[in-house]
Amino acid sequence: MIELRQGTEIELAAADGTPLTRLRMGVGWDKERTAGFIGTGAPDVDLDASAVQFADGQLFDLAFYNNLATRDGSVTHLGDNLTGSGEGDDEAITVDLGKVYGKVDQIVFLVSSYQGHTLEWINRAYCRLVGEGDDGTEVEIARYTLTAGVPETGLALAKIFRAGAGWRMRAIGEGIKVTVPTKSVDALRRFL
Repeated sequence: MIELRQGTEIELAAADGTPLTRLRMGVGWDKERTAGFIGTGAPDVDLDASAVQFADGQLFDLAFYNNLATRDGSVTHLGDNLTGSGEGDDEAITVDLGKVYGKVDQIVFLVSSYQGHTLEWINRAYCRLVGEGDDGTEVEIARYTLTAGVPETGLALAKIFRAGAGWRMRAIGEGIKVTVPTKSVDALRRFL
């Protein structure tokens, strides 16, 4: 497993160099214990994981809490968590790279705060990339940990992109102003 930093890039391949065909991007967070006004307690923070497909810099499709799968069936959102409570991944998105429509050259993963909370309200936030072998075994291949509060309402986590016959991933880790995934396209263009 590789702990990613902003700008880190990795090839999406197994240890033996075989290109990965199935991925799961997991996102986890907890609300910050000290967030909110004194005595009022911190509100639940509803972050939403999303994946946005691009073809030649143009929006192709997206998967998020209100559109659970892309038209080509390659990207699937596995369900909405409204509070970040519980252990492990709070939301997850799967990608079957073999099904990604041929014109799609990049997929950007992001989280956004549906209620408009800045990401300073969250604690222990991360995204991780899990690869799945043909035998169904899963291996965490990369993790990006959010180490400081982000004063924006969204975060561009990472992107995967075509590189020759395979795919690569680049950690982004930059705040963006977005609450609803369908309005993220303009904010994400600078990462393409």
